[in-house]
Amino acid sequence: MESSLNAARRARDLDDAREEVADLLVVGLGATGAGVALDAAARGLSVVAIDAHDLAFGTSRWSSKLIHGGLRYLASGQIGLARESAAERHVLIRHTAPHLVKAQPYLLPLTPGVSAATARKLMTGYRLGDLLRAAAGTPKKLIPGPARLGAAEALDLVPALAADGLRGALRSYDGRVVDDARLVVALARTAAGHGARVLTRCRALGLAGDGAEARDELTGETFTIRAKAVVNATGVWAGLLAPEITLRPSRGTHLVLREGVLGPLRAGLHVPIPGESSRFLLVLPQSDGHVLVGLTDEPVEGPVPDVADVPESDVEFLLATLNGVLGVPVTRDQVAGAHAGLRPLLDTGSGRGTADLSRRHAVLRGRDGVVTVVGGKLTTYRRMAEDAVDAACPHARRSTTARLPLVGAATRGIRAPWRLIERYGAEAEDITALIESNRALGARVLPGEPTTWAELLWAVRHEGALDEDDLLDRRTRIGLIAEDRRTALKVARHVLSLQP
Repeated sequence: MESSLNAARRARDLDDAREEVADLLVVGLGATGAGVALDAAARGLSVVAIDAHDLAFGTSRWSSKLIHGGLRYLASGQIGLARESAAERHVLIRHTAPHLVKAQPYLLPLTPGVSAATARKLMTGYRLGDLLRAAAGTPKKLIPGPARLGAAEALDLVPALAADGLRGALRSYDGRVVDDARLVVALARTAAGHGARVLTRCRALGLAGDGAEARDELTGETFTIRAKAVVNATGVWAGLLAPEITLRPSRGTHLVLREGVLGPLRAGLHVPIPGESSRFLLVLPQSDGHVLVGLTDEPVEGPVPDVADVPESDVEFLLATLNGVLGVPVTRDQVAGAHAGLRPLLDTGSGRGTADLSRRHAVLRGRDGVVTVVGGKLTTYRRMAEDAVDAACPHARRSTTARLPLVGAATRGIRAPWRLIERYGAEAEDITALIESNRALGARVLPGEPTTWAELLWAVRHEGALDEDDLLDRRTRIGLIAEDRRTALKVARHVLSLQP
């Protein structure tokens, strides 16, 4: 079946969803919900998947882009979770999304604040992480092993580091996804290709074990979706539909720096957070030239917002930690943007802070029969989805997603610019063909920013983008910088007007 998502398909699928009884209704279209829809559809089940907003509207677009090999979980003694994470990283980088997931090198600067004993402990951890890689079957050519570098080598890779007192650096590798929102789009489209009805702007007003009352957010019409089983995959908002679920949301904030602020970056950074034994600030260069700096882990009290605000205290904390290892500090006016995501951590009643809560996922069945999946990490979305479908549809055949390529999953033999290949895989040739058919579509949406008009048009025709927000905030990431977003709005509106 065709994998394209667009307004016309949405209208058809919405009509069918009103009339049919699906095997499974999935509520929430972040990475986990889209993964559930794909897992179930690939098993041959009929699926309706809905979201009140857009694909990757919530937490899934605000991640650190990391595809973890499990090192962090080893540090906290969660060996099973570490193994699971390394195994799921292997699935993504080797089988399901090799165009979107690659190895990323990181340096941990050996500054005067990092003692020799601490450096030895950290290198031991990196080597244990390399053992997890080997156990998962991931070859070193995909995820190289760790090494200790001298000061000159470290400065060659990251010239922005302060040279005074620098003894060198520990270099490690982990997985990263070029764009977390694009991973979700690929999941949803692959699910659609297996017959799932993927409906954005469709809000669940209430759930039961046999379906949901829903509202089309574009028209205001309410209707009933009937299903034999229901999975609540709404993440940090899960408790709104399943009141028996108690979550402890945690806010993770990232800063966005423009290209050049930190100079040339041939590696990311792990910067130890003062006073913490296993928490690090991350510096992650992006393919568009921007640099992400994160991550906070702060408890969030009160009602959960659709989009989290970024407090100035988070910005100050991140800058102070980053500047502790730089030769020339980054100033507040050099921060081009900032965003925050909310992690759906399950309340275990431990009383500990959110930084100490387990990232292990949980699959819970409510009294009404609704299955809720919460917790976890972007890396383990596939395993979360498999477990949720097993619980909701116990008589379905076994999951096949560990070897199921997502839409575009290829990197070799494609004739297109590399920037397009790492975002679209095999479909990069289709973007190139659009530009060749109409050279005007090769124009840049923003001066100095690589996104073309053709990519916006492709998003409308094939990736389910319905408005300017979808185009600028999720199909591309132009919207991460408010100034760029304002400039690009006119182009986005024009591209949307090109559709019949």
